[in-house]
Amino acid sequence: MDVNTGFFYLFSAVLLFAAFRVITARNPVHAVLFLMLAFSQAAAVWLLLRAEFLAITLVLVYLGAVMVLFLFVVMMLDINIDSVRKGFWKHFPFAATVGVLIALEMAAVLMGGFRLTEGPKAVALSGAAGQAAVEISNTKAVGLLLYTEYLYPLQVAATILLVAMIAAIALTLRERKDSKHINPALQVRVRAQDRVTLVKVAATQAAPELPATPDAVEEKKA
Repeated sequence: MDVNTGFFYLFSAVLLFAAFRVITARNPVHAVLFLMLAFSQAAAVWLLLRAEFLAITLVLVYLGAVMVLFLFVVMMLDINIDSVRKGFWKHFPFAATVGVLIALEMAAVLMGGFRLTEGPKAVALSGAAGQAAVEISNTKAVGLLLYTEYLYPLQVAATILLVAMIAAIALTLRERKDSKHINPALQVRVRAQDRVTLVKVAATQAAPELPATPDAVEEKKA
């Protein structure tokens, strides 16, 4: 067994342990932390398979954004663990069946042996000097495929994600009653004479005389 195979089994063992702890941990914060560990081990396995684009994407998107958001949400929410675990044994047979099925599929894949994929393949690039074969990384190959053959599906997926983001913002946007909200349409239609009202007042006014107090009368007599 070479070094790459040893690292593969090491990362796979940690991945399976972390995935098992995700579904068995009683504390939801611990479950999220174990899920982050599982994602990191999956990224390491992809690096061994020379799929560095998928590994970096998994680290940046899931570990760097999604899982951190999940962790903050779980830590801020007051989750009642007892109420969550009430239906655990009710759904356990179905979950165990799915788990056994996944385990059998993984065993069928691993029985064929662990083989590393081939290195970067030569890609034919046509230019002014003719057609030449150039070795490029799989990240660049994925970029070439995304922005050439799969350009329209990529644009459709980006549009769907944009619509989903706008819909999520629209659903969660609520008008606060305690804030001084002004309709922009009313601000645009306002006129200058409606903004300021000039009131004519006298330039100077005499100060009103205060009523005389008994102490002040006695001081005048003295």
